[in-house]
Amino acid sequence: MPKKESAEVKYLILRPLGYPLKASYHEYPQVDNPKVFDVYAKEQWKGEFVHKSKLIFDVRMFPDFAFEVVECEPQSGYISDATIILVESDSKIIETEIVRDISLDDVVGQEEAKKKAKVILEYLKNPDKFGKWAPKNVLFFGPPGTGKTMMAKALSNEAKTPFLSVKSTKLIGEHVGDGARKVHELYDRARQLAPCIVFLDEFDAIGLDRSYQEIRGDVSEIVNALLTELDGIQSNDGICTIAATNRVELLDSSIRSRFEEEIEFTLPSFEERLEILKKNLGEFPVEVKARLELVAAASEGFSGRDIVEKVIKSSLHRAIAEGKNRIETEDLLSAAEKVKMPSRQPPKQMFV
Repeated sequence: MPKKESAEVKYLILRPLGYPLKASYHEYPQVDNPKVFDVYAKEQWKGEFVHKSKLIFDVRMFPDFAFEVVECEPQSGYISDATIILVESDSKIIETEIVRDISLDDVVGQEEAKKKAKVILEYLKNPDKFGKWAPKNVLFFGPPGTGKTMMAKALSNEAKTPFLSVKSTKLIGEHVGDGARKVHELYDRARQLAPCIVFLDEFDAIGLDRSYQEIRGDVSEIVNALLTELDGIQSNDGICTIAATNRVELLDSSIRSRFEEEIEFTLPSFEERLEILKKNLGEFPVEVKARLELVAAASEGFSGRDIVEKVIKSSLHRAIAEGKNRIETEDLLSAAEKVKMPSRQPPKQMFV
């Protein structure tokens, strides 16, 4: 039995699993009001020792119904009156994470972006310090694979705050009102967890300029709901919304104006590409004997993700397939040469 000296749990995220046995009379419980569920859950589980992957069971309204612990901060401890207990979104659209394995040091280069992002870190650590000057809405933009998501997760980790993320394409529902409901659900959860980061990936999917209406589709209800949240009609103290896009030039001006700060991410320089190669080849399943300076020079125009996924990983898979126990310069250069980088700019006639 764990000792009572363990820490109290600050955040607990549960996944509904179901009953141990199937029976026709079993009603499957659904969380209709997260705040009410939080109170209900603490009343029966206060003092329970929990950790990731542990199963806990309802003993009141739905006896024997099981929940699995999917996130816990700290990684083990006791449920107390101060614990915030959440259940995963039924739609799986809203991802709630406690990020532990990414730091700002993992983001290679992007020094100017890091410098600007420090204000976000300070805000999340001490929201009351900023008042009306808080960096509540920030836009990350730049080519794909340049570290926008990694930077946002690193800030969440270093501030020790939850990370709520959603791909903007998933906010577009099949029925009228679905998208707006998802947006408000996202921010209801954020207000419950604040201070926290709300990360909107692929933001141009819903934030396109109105002149691209055929591409944009009917997302007006999502945009209106999002603007309401970004404008802070309800109190969003302690919430930093970070939207990420590869195509900042396509965003609607009325939406873009809501972001107090824009932070650009650029393709890595030669020195940064070399550092990415060294960092990712440091712990490798096979021996590496290669002149990385040549590989860095050959990968000009590549993003960090291109180097990791299309050069390093491709070379590893090929070496394993061919039964080789060592990767050499030629292997990495060959992989780099096979990468046909698409143009970073849209075709001139694309939106005529």
